[in-house]
Amino acid sequence: MFTLIKNADVYAPQPLGQQDILFCNDKIIAMAPTIDFDFGDVTVIDAAGKKAVPGFIDQHVHVLGGGGEGSFRSRCPELDFSQTVKNGVTTVVGMLGTDSMTRSVENLVAKTKALNEDGITAYFLTGAYEYPSPTLSGSVKKDVTFLSECIGVKIAISDHRNSCITTQELARLAADVRQAALFSGKVGVVHMHTGRGKSGLSQVMAIVENTDVPIKHFRPTHCGNQFEDAVAFAKMGGWVDFTTYEDSSKSAKMLKRALDSIEDSEKITCSSDSNGSMPKWNDKREMIGMGVGSMETLYKGVRALITEENVPLEQAIRLITSNVAKGLEIYPKKGCLAVDSDADIVLLDENLDIDSVFAKGRKMME
Repeated sequence: MFTLIKNADVYAPQPLGQQDILFCNDKIIAMAPTIDFDFGDVTVIDAAGKKAVPGFIDQHVHVLGGGGEGSFRSRCPELDFSQTVKNGVTTVVGMLGTDSMTRSVENLVAKTKALNEDGITAYFLTGAYEYPSPTLSGSVKKDVTFLSECIGVKIAISDHRNSCITTQELARLAADVRQAALFSGKVGVVHMHTGRGKSGLSQVMAIVENTDVPIKHFRPTHCGNQFEDAVAFAKMGGWVDFTTYEDSSKSAKMLKRALDSIEDSEKITCSSDSNGSMPKWNDKREMIGMGVGSMETLYKGVRALITEENVPLEQAIRLITSNVAKGLEIYPKKGCLAVDSDADIVLLDENLDIDSVFAKGRKMME
């Protein structure tokens, strides 16, 4: 029931120095430089020499696998639960990708429930690349309103694989999500796969400038594809999400550039695109290769941001903890180490490698 982590160097994500962390079941109940606690069955873990940070949040995960652009044999594998914990991820947001023909929102809901039963926290986005959006209930508004794990919708923009959604249709989709968010008390995100297309983020910026839909509902991802537009969107007050690469040094350089370019660094997040397809296209939009996204790129990119780009740990770790939690409006339940927060904790060793992982108070990896 009780677990006491002692002598950890705590980044909550702000640096708190050496602290003991006491949690009961799924909640942190005390933090202090020294906690003397002897009540019943207490598991004590000595974390001397280790850093404690909040569990990581990956808000772009193809939990059913992505792919399909290279025929049926190019379907990517489904996310395995062990992929999350070994990479320090204690909260995921699942979604469909290009392929909503051989994969369905029904299966997405089931997989999300399974991940929650496994012990991490999982949400999902209804919809997929295309418009009108595939749903479980027949309505995006109903899915977001009535399905407890559904926090928004996925759509693709500025990409040769999208449905060429018009600006008016995108605005109406966002308005539906906003209404559902108000009904259900959720964040209500329009999570946009952003390709390298000619329109960039122009549609979204036009909606923000010319309608009353608040900018907070629009969440462009893969923003490395449209970096300058992403900077402009962030300056308007929007959130921007960058996908980490297999090359961690490349990820670190991109994230450092974003931190240097965007004044409100709290609006910057990153995600892995885990288990999604990574097709390679020639200039004729013909696929010439295929890769698969990996969740391990998430923390590796952040770690390289610390070790190679000299960004302080407390600033770098926010990109996958508190910033994401605030963007999804689940902070301070998630994304920080504080009394009454979920006991989602990652211990890092002296090399900043992942040592141990706790999700909602359960030891998932040691």
